[in-house]
Amino acid sequence: MSTKFMSTESVRHLWHLYEPLHAVTYFGTQARAAFESAGLRGFWRGYFAGRAAPLGAVAAAPVTAAFFSFSPAMVARAVPDVWQRALPEQALAARLDGAVAVLRAVLPDEPGRWAATADLLETAVRAAVTDGRVLGAANAALPRPTDPLARLWQAATVLREHRGDGHVVALVDAELDGCQALVLRDALYGGREQLQPNRGWTDSEWDAAARALVRRGWLADDGRPTAGGQAAHRAVESRTDRLAAQPWSALGPAEQSRLAQLLAPLAEAAAGVVPYPNPIGLPRPAR
Repeated sequence: MSTKFMSTESVRHLWHLYEPLHAVTYFGTQARAAFESAGLRGFWRGYFAGRAAPLGAVAAAPVTAAFFSFSPAMVARAVPDVWQRALPEQALAARLDGAVAVLRAVLPDEPGRWAATADLLETAVRAAVTDGRVLGAANAALPRPTDPLARLWQAATVLREHRGDGHVVALVDAELDGCQALVLRDALYGGREQLQPNRGWTDSEWDAAARALVRRGWLADDGRPTAGGQAAHRAVESRTDRLAAQPWSALGPAEQSRLAQLLAPLAEAAAGVVPYPNPIGLPRPAR
């Protein structure tokens, strides 16, 4: 089935709806408690261990490459130390149990909606081609849960990591490194005060990235984005959406519309757990 009927706007809209379901694993009280019970105290230990656990007890370098926008020094402070605190299988159990506990607490009590939404998301997951998508592939290979909320969370997670892998492809193709991507984003939308410390970049690294973007003609000397920088950002975002479209080939237009309707109240409820702005760059769900 072709993806030609799936516009990039529709792809992005669905992302805004399923991403909050995944993001509760970082911000929900129950999720944080589950990581702490597994020995992973502190936001970033839970983040790095939970997100990297599908890869196994991996070293810092592959995590830096896969997560892309984090300073290597920040990753190295967490990895491989987290594996001394919790084995990957323990981190996986904690992230799933914690996420499900959050969703059970905040979502509308509609098990039929949970199951129907999970069914449609899993259809997209089964169709997803994960060649070259390390995090998407690792999450897709995990055992399928049986609990409807666990299925819902895991399917959303596979799709968001599949999309994230494609976003990294788009950034690399644009010849941006992780810090430069953040500097360009800050120039367009602001947020350095959160982006820089939450990704671990020093002032000197941030300023060097800005100078590199000035040399490319993407930033003016005063740090404002140029027309070229704005166009480059739009191209990256558009390519990210195009690369994320493939899994939705398994759903026809009516099923995509139905999925959006099912997701809307779930996304709104899950978004209540997530702070805006937030350190993972998640936008508010689009209605």
